[in-house]
Amino acid sequence: MDTGFIYCLLLSGPNAGQSITPSELNQWQPEDGLLWVHLRYSDEEAKQWVIDAQLPQTETDTLLAEHTRPRSLSSQDGVLMVLRGINLNPNSSPEDMVSMRIFAQQHRIVSTCERQLQSVKDIAEQIISKPNSIDSSADFLVSLCERLTHRKMELIHNLEDQLDDLDDQITAPISSSLRSDIAELRKQTVTLRRYFSPQRDALSRLLNDGHVLFNSEHKLRIREINETLIRVIEDLDAVRDRASVTQEQLQSQQAEQLNKRLYFLSLISAIFLPLGFLTGLLGVNIGGIPGTENTWAFAMFSGGLILLVAIQMWLFYRWKWL
Repeated sequence: MDTGFIYCLLLSGPNAGQSITPSELNQWQPEDGLLWVHLRYSDEEAKQWVIDAQLPQTETDTLLAEHTRPRSLSSQDGVLMVLRGINLNPNSSPEDMVSMRIFAQQHRIVSTCERQLQSVKDIAEQIISKPNSIDSSADFLVSLCERLTHRKMELIHNLEDQLDDLDDQITAPISSSLRSDIAELRKQTVTLRRYFSPQRDALSRLLNDGHVLFNSEHKLRIREINETLIRVIEDLDAVRDRASVTQEQLQSQQAEQLNKRLYFLSLISAIFLPLGFLTGLLGVNIGGIPGTENTWAFAMFSGGLILLVAIQMWLFYRWKWL
């Protein structure tokens, strides 16, 4: 939909899988089936509908809030969840996660977001193509959490592959962009960690609250999602630590290369220092310079310089400077 009403779908009942228009929402009754309304909270028409939907004030404020943090809240009215999903929109960074707010009741689900989430799109397509495959609010919440967590696992695997490629580049000639690539990867892990941990806590709280919407099967699925998310966070921490080690290895390798170059220049300077002294001493434009009357003086002087270089190289080799 081009308006603020992104999805208006019936999840259960005789018309399961069908979409209704925003104007038909006012005629909806719980007997018609479970209703899911997904809105763009910045749209004025959608915002007004949420205000007029007779939801609790806390839930209304959260659904329309611009800035949110992952959390869950269970009450007699329903379950409120704020989740974050991987940003898979074109020309977007995955760590710029998309926020989604959901308030689930027995017969109605209201969710809001600003940017598109692939997991939400997948659920909507499943509802339309397979009616009654998601026929309760608990099924909807659990399915959404599963898809969001699966996307996180895919992202972590991609980060691990990127880090493997960066590790391989360490042994090859270092490119100019390698340092910035490692820094960008570390930045991604820090940003993702900021949202993954609160979402894990939100799922844990949802599991501990034990709302009446969830039966034993739902609780088991939530527990598995929570365990998976914990493993995702552990893998993310491992990627962050590996990236730190890779960056330190790169810095050490660059410092070693710089030291080798400086050491080589120091040896060159040590070789030419006495040569420069002798040539400078004999090049002064005053009387008394030896060899001015001898035609073999320049050849003898050049041979002496070559001999001096040979002696220096022998000493450097013996002292293990080379």
